[in-house]
Amino acid sequence: MKKILCSTGALIGMPNNRDFSLIKKCVPNINSDGFEFMMYSTWYDKVPNLLKELKKCETEFPVMHCEKHIGEDLGKNADGNFYTAKEKFKVNCKIANEIGAKRMVMHLWDGIYSDTTIENNIKGYGELIKIAEENEIDLYIENVVCNHHDPLSNWKRLLNEYPDAKLIFDTKMAAFHNQMEDIYENQNKKLWENNIKHLHINDYNGGYMEWSKLKTLPVGEGIVNFNKFFDFINNIGYKGDYTIESTAFQKDGSIDFDMLNRNISKVRSYIKNKKDI
Repeated sequence: MKKILCSTGALIGMPNNRDFSLIKKCVPNINSDGFEFMMYSTWYDKVPNLLKELKKCETEFPVMHCEKHIGEDLGKNADGNFYTAKEKFKVNCKIANEIGAKRMVMHLWDGIYSDTTIENNIKGYGELIKIAEENEIDLYIENVVCNHHDPLSNWKRLLNEYPDAKLIFDTKMAAFHNQMEDIYENQNKKLWENNIKHLHINDYNGGYMEWSKLKTLPVGEGIVNFNKFFDFINNIGYKGDYTIESTAFQKDGSIDFDMLNRNISKVRSYIKNKKDI
């Protein structure tokens, strides 16, 4: 059975002080099949306590989302940043192994540098994939938003160098770059056959690269045509799992569990209606 996971990033953010002890309290309130653990940059000096808290959670973390700034470090053309990226990634792999996550989602490009020097990011991938393999972790590169090229062309640049690279497709990221229709084209068929192994199911309610509208929304609150999308992935025989990431923490730090559970139910109904599981 395919699993629907909930990202801990949907639960934990600045309004609740990125308090990872809240994850354990959230788990019983969410009707997912497990969680995708999101690592934050402010937690590197708290890893022992973080692991203690995560191991108290009565759930599974089959997927971990790598800390996002690692991709930004790779993009900077400086040896010190490259070294920092690798050292941070090793810590992320250690956490993944400790919590049983065998799949790692990564923003290969991120932040202000984004994909401006994409060749640096791809060079960095060559180093990070070795570390991931040493830790028996599958590294998935996300079609994350960018400010120089576009996610699909960056994927293809990566695949030119590393044709077996594993990818994760996010519907919101694609919609932000007007690339939802592009993924259905025959020229991208091999991405689905060979590389895309996981899905982030999120909505987007803005125009082309409208940065002020980048908030992650639940299914049905934006412009993504999910009927068409689920028809497509059913027809191609997609066999991976799904993660929902719709922002549930409020300005006061409280968490909207009802919204998350409605979103999970909606995605589950899409899957069942398409006879996907």
